[in-house]
Amino acid sequence: MRIKLLCSMCTDCKQFESNLNEAIRLAGIDATIERVEDARAIIRHGVVKTPALVIDDRVKIQGRIATVEDITKYFQNVEHYVV
Repeated sequence: MRIKLLCSMCTDCKQFESNLNEAIRLAGIDATIERVEDARAIIRHGVVKTPALVIDDRVKIQGRIATVEDITKYFQNVEHYVV
């Protein structure tokens, strides 16, 4: 599982990252987050509004601060991955 946080590191992005870290902790997976801040790289993912969550090269959430619960559902049925 590859996890990317597409962000500009504004206040919303920082909150999203905090929620993402908590969701990873609660899911019990061993993962690291690749933070993508370059505008061109973000656009290549088809994202026009950050923050965005990309898992295995698929955009799952974009343009809003997802809750821990929203994010955690993407980790269900996942064994312990190392990213």
